[in-house]
Amino acid sequence: MMRPRARLFAAAAVVALALPALAQDRPTSILPPGFGDPVPPRINAAPAPSAAGAQPSATHAPSSSASPDSGATVASGAGEDQIATSDSLTIADEAAADVPEPQEVPDAARRDASLVGRLDPVAIGLGAEPWGAAHGLFLEQAMRRTEGALPSRWLHIALRNALLARAPTPFSLDPADWVAERSWLLLRMGEADASRMLVAGVDVTDFTPKLTQVAVQSALANADAAGLCPLRDGVGDVEPRVAPLIDAMCSSLSGNPEAAAADIDQSRRRGRVGGIDVSLADKLVGAGADTARAVTIEWDPVDNLNVWRFGLATASGIMPPDRLMSGAAVQLRAWAARAPMLSVEQRLPAARIATGLGVFSGRSLVDIYSGIYDRTDPDELTQSDAWQLRLAFAGKDQDARLAAMRRLWDKAKDPLEIEATRAMLGLAASRVEPDDSLAADAPDIIASLLAAGLDEAAARWAPVVAGMSSGLGDRCWAMLALAAPSTRGIDVSFSRIDKFIDRDTSNEHRRGALLVAGLAGLGRIDRASALRLSSRYGFGFERRSEWSNMIDGAARRGQGGTVTILAGLAFQSPQWTGIPARFLLHSVSALNDTGQRFNARMIAAEALSRS
Repeated sequence: MMRPRARLFAAAAVVALALPALAQDRPTSILPPGFGDPVPPRINAAPAPSAAGAQPSATHAPSSSASPDSGATVASGAGEDQIATSDSLTIADEAAADVPEPQEVPDAARRDASLVGRLDPVAIGLGAEPWGAAHGLFLEQAMRRTEGALPSRWLHIALRNALLARAPTPFSLDPADWVAERSWLLLRMGEADASRMLVAGVDVTDFTPKLTQVAVQSALANADAAGLCPLRDGVGDVEPRVAPLIDAMCSSLSGNPEAAAADIDQSRRRGRVGGIDVSLADKLVGAGADTARAVTIEWDPVDNLNVWRFGLATASGIMPPDRLMSGAAVQLRAWAARAPMLSVEQRLPAARIATGLGVFSGRSLVDIYSGIYDRTDPDELTQSDAWQLRLAFAGKDQDARLAAMRRLWDKAKDPLEIEATRAMLGLAASRVEPDDSLAADAPDIIASLLAAGLDEAAARWAPVVAGMSSGLGDRCWAMLALAAPSTRGIDVSFSRIDKFIDRDTSNEHRRGALLVAGLAGLGRIDRASALRLSSRYGFGFERRSEWSNMIDGAARRGQGGTVTILAGLAFQSPQWTGIPARFLLHSVSALNDTGQRFNARMIAAEALSRS
């Protein structure tokens, strides 16, 4: 099969897709493989539904209604077995007589689905038209090819903000489907809250099947079972196997436990969903009933964790076993950071992952530790990380604060843990006065300041760094040369860069390549110097590709949002070691040229601090 060649044209020109189309145009099912297998026929079963499978009949009417804003609707009065019979039509017709006439929402109260977002694109440096004339199908395909977990915390933040920008829907896309694509990518990034923000910006009456399915996943990722209830009318079309379970949970939440129990029992009998997937729904049904419904959750037979299992478990206040959480993608684990029914201690590991990814700020992680501090027994407090964090901020003197910071820095081993600790300690590090005697601590202090975005505080260390010897001095100088608001007082001459590369012991001078790529992308050295160094050390900056042509072209046209999506597409590796330096060069240059200068500096410096 031949891949289509990529082209980006300006204005309203048609764009040929540069990326291969996926086999689907909406998220995969929320259930694990196997639930789509045919169900063995049963003796004396009711007539089967129509070709729509388990989709509800159009004549199936609810017994009452509720506003979407109420977070719940009352379950349907008939089960799946009844829908296919003539008797069920009579039941539905009689029930419909008791339903109040639907109230039309005035046009003035409807929201514009073509302009959904929470951030002003101009305020975040994207300009008034983040997508410019980029074809919507091109953006959609680029987003689907982005797995979600990026090696750069600051690129994660930039991409999240671009997806949350309040800007017109790109050409050729349905507005609700565009919201779905953005929300879906945010979920894959671990951004459950941000995904829900976008979904909430569209009236339920304007939902497409794609947005309905993403909204289901978003509600589950946020451990929000009640958030499924406004979606019930459309769930049968996109998730027919779990639609009866959602009906049951919503019936229970709206005070109809009898109907809820009947729906759960019927789902068990029909066998479409079983095991822990129906037990978790039953657990939530019991939580909403006046009389407790004893349900035991057996995790032993479960070998994978999907969004359905995660969402219903955390909505019930149950943290899935460590073996399942540790085996899940880091993005899914980050969803637990704000699950409201989990304790602060249960949320801590997820919060550290979320902070390392960029989902949480350092201050948010400090808040988690503050909650743990308040709940820890005084006899055990001095042995806790929460106590060390308190000392890092409020120790009696700078020596005490630095000692606590060192203990926390040294304890972090995993790359995400290391970056989370740095971001958490950024504000504490800003209280450390630059001093020549702290040369050994300077790399961790500067890296922490930059992880927290405190570039001006980091630049204050330039005089100290200038007097440091090679080794630690080179490491600190490289971070400041890239991250400081200006290079005033920082030597970025050709000879200084060449010395750094010559002393660089990383594989194939990788750190030197990243430094030159970042400096060239930021315009702090000219392209001729960058190419000269590339030729001398074999960095390969002269290579071009379809991707580099696309991101450079988007930058020339001022498409800040398109640039950010394409940068995210290129950074498809869990670690910086998998990102070619030339990708950093084009990404930083494009971000810088489209007004995203702060993000460009932070991403470039992060490449050195995390390599």
